[in-house]
Amino acid sequence: MQPKEQAVPSSTYTAVLTILASTVAVIISLLVALAAGLLARADNASWATAVNRGGVAFAATLTLLVLLVSTVAGLLT
Repeated sequence: MQPKEQAVPSSTYTAVLTILASTVAVIISLLVALAAGLLARADNASWATAVNRGGVAFAATLTLLVLLVSTVAGLLT
């Protein structure tokens, strides 16, 4: 009699997917922040204003993407 093979629990896959999606969310947020800062600078804004706009864009994008990731992760569990 052979022992039964144990499958990897779906919660492990969900955790890996959540970590991967969170990493992608941070990278996308950084790219949005960079674009916002560069566009502000191209609009003749000061360095402080450009960094501020980039920071606000980063925070807003990251908030929306983390909400999306957590919703999808909740649906998968």
